[in-house]
Amino acid sequence: MDATGGSSKRGSSVPSTDADWNRTVRGETETERLDRNWSNLIQELRVVQTGVQFLISALLIVPFQPAFVTLSHALRVLYLVTLFAAVGATVFLVAPVSWHRILFRRHRLGNVVAAAHRCAMAGIGLLGIALIGATVLVVTLVTETADGVVAGVVVAALFLVAWLIAPLFWRRTSTPADDKH
Repeated sequence: MDATGGSSKRGSSVPSTDADWNRTVRGETETERLDRNWSNLIQELRVVQTGVQFLISALLIVPFQPAFVTLSHALRVLYLVTLFAAVGATVFLVAPVSWHRILFRRHRLGNVVAAAHRCAMAGIGLLGIALIGATVLVVTLVTETADGVVAGVVVAALFLVAWLIAPLFWRRTSTPADDKH
């Protein structure tokens, strides 16, 4: 055993916890791990926030278009659900910045990272809903309702596979020891 409590030989045993793995394989302290996690999360949120901002911009101009008054009640409801999902995504995807600012220099980075992770997951879920709604709305306006529904189902399936099923599959079938450096 080394001074950190992990194995002194890299790869000689599989660390029992994530913290042990980070200490053994990365040589990280808990604080270094939190700093890395925070940095990774903020970088990921930067990418997602840009897309959400563009989506909201596009959605906000829709009611000011002349054809908006001709939309059916169902399409107006879909529009509002889509808009509120996009706004909700923005709230959750920007929330980690607020958490960090409010808890800055309070030695609460563990709380900030945990809360930011949950906010990011909620924001990504709402972004998926907003993108599905926007797809259904546009395809329905361009073609017909049945095509819009089909497009929505296809996009929802893509999101489920790419954003949820594939990562959960890899998470279930791998261990930190599988990550060879």
